Amino acid sequence: MQLSSFRLWPLSIILLSSLLSAFPVMANSFLMLKITGANDSLSRNIEAHLGTLPSSEVQRRAFIFNAEDNVIAALNSLGYYHGEIVQDVQTSPDSPWVLSLDVTPGEPTRIEWIDLHFDGEILEDAFILQWLDKIAIKPGDILNHGKYELMKYQLITLALARGYFDGNYVQSSIEVNRDVNTAKITLHYDSGPRYHMGEVNFAGHSLQDGFLDTLIPFEKKSPYSTGSLSRLNRELLDTSYFSNIKVLPQVDKAIGLDVPIKVELSPKPSHSIELGLGVDIGNTTDSAVEPRVSINWRTPQINSYGHSQETNLEWSPDRPKYLTTYTIPLTHPLDDQLKIRFGMLRDKYGVTQVYHPDDNKFTNTGELEASKGLIAVIRQQRLSNNWILGYSLEAMKEFYTQSDIDYSPEFLLFGTNISKTTRGDNTLDPKSGFFQYYSIEYANPNLGSAIQLTRIQTKYKWIETFFDKHRIVARLDLGVNLADDADLALIPPSLRYFAGGDQSIRGYSYQELGPYLDYTNSDGDEAREVVGGRYLMVGSLEYQYYVTPTWRVGTFIDAGNAFDVNQIEPIVSVGGGLHWISPIGPIKLDLGVGLKETDTVDRPWRIHLTMGAEL
Repeated sequence: MQLSSFRLWPLSIILLSSLLSAFPVMANSFLMLKITGANDSLSRNIEAHLGTLPSSEVQRRAFIFNAEDNVIAALNSLGYYHGEIVQDVQTSPDSPWVLSLDVTPGEPTRIEWIDLHFDGEILEDAFILQWLDKIAIKPGDILNHGKYELMKYQLITLALARGYFDGNYVQSSIEVNRDVNTAKITLHYDSGPRYHMGEVNFAGHSLQDGFLDTLIPFEKKSPYSTGSLSRLNRELLDTSYFSNIKVLPQVDKAIGLDVPIKVELSPKPSHSIELGLGVDIGNTTDSAVEPRVSINWRTPQINSYGHSQETNLEWSPDRPKYLTTYTIPLTHPLDDQLKIRFGMLRDKYGVTQVYHPDDNKFTNTGELEASKGLIAVIRQQRLSNNWILGYSLEAMKEFYTQSDIDYSPEFLLFGTNISKTTRGDNTLDPKSGFFQYYSIEYANPNLGSAIQLTRIQTKYKWIETFFDKHRIVARLDLGVNLADDADLALIPPSLRYFAGGDQSIRGYSYQELGPYLDYTNSDGDEAREVVGGRYLMVGSLEYQYYVTPTWRVGTFIDAGNAFDVNQIEPIVSVGGGLHWISPIGPIKLDLGVGLKETDTVDRPWRIHLTMGAEL
């Protein structure tokens, strides 16, 4: 008997769950509400019309007294005018009262026809006409007063956003014939004239008169649009001059049909300093974790001409860096800038190894180290078709030791590059997009460089999302250095090509892959050193699946390498990871595993932690 009793409990729970799911139940310490006979949408609307449950005996009596009228109002608002309600109240001195409402909605009222009529300049507005083609109310639909009121509200909202400030409804009505369950909707709207953009006045800044005018993304007397005002706000925000921006259309001060625009600005502090503490994971061949300390100093506005500067100081045991960029706006504060850059930095590349005859193998002894100083002048312009065009002149001197020989070549590099990024949306995790980048740099001994060198690079990244949850990310990086064979050692490591790392071939350390040289070191030992290549070809294909809107999993394959004509060794890695779509962009934790050990790499797996948007 005990066994039978035990088996009946799950059955009882299932039956109780089935009964409860048959009708909505709301309850508190004063009243339990049960609604039967209505579908989900009707039940939700009934609950909304009834309101919150009573919290006192007085409120309970009023709630029960008004319940039937409120249910009828809820049914009518969704087109049910012949509904019947059976109300039952069970009272109890010690427990909540039970109010049961058995609803029979009856036949619904359907829309017979809709009379939409418009007058005014809105008839020439293609955006409004496209919206009208997509309205959710059509003849034959069940009458829904909420959808009707929403349509009216949306039309008024769109009209105001597009400058029809004198618009009004000449007639708006719903005529219901309860005998035949039909309804006729009449909506006549007169927009009046469309207002125009007026004079834009900036207040609260110390920049030269007219300096901000080039940021205005519309012409005076162009059709009014809040979208244009939003673009102006974004342009001002992107300058980084201001901490607070208010773009205020002064409709009440319109001159004729011209609406003056007042822009109130609050400058940022003269200086800002940010301190960063962190670690690099998997960026070195001899240490899995490398501490890093950074200080970033910004001066958003140095003078009335809009000059600015940014200085970055970064310390880590292997890769300290100092870099200052001074920016001068030219013809446009954002789309045409001259940047003067100078800095000193040290980096590590590849792998250095020594051969041990006793063990018959090479062991890692470090990396190829290089330190350089640079001064560069860069002009960057955004073209009308959204391509970004850059010109650069960079003077650099780099110090490094390769095969126990010290080098310190000097270069004067003339360069140009062009790039374009398109996104399907403006989020930090775009559903689709395409990035393309092309650059060429040239150095010549007659122009102050150690050797003649031509560098060509192209980069691509493509993103596409299918069926909302399935996302593909593809990447391709290509590069070539054109130089004489005898001059290859004089190409600084920072201008050579290496592979490996979270933006290259995952599963391998940052810049540890590439062609190598065998030589005899100063101790007489046989040594090997990855020195980089004159060619680069690296590609990646990644599939990502959204488990939730903010979490996804991914799997990838990376392939390619840096190589020379006499050393071509394709490398392939695979892996996967977990990605969090945070408010500051995706944070990705990936594990990459190399499918082969190379002559210089004996640990082909890495954990990669990356942050930031992929485009």
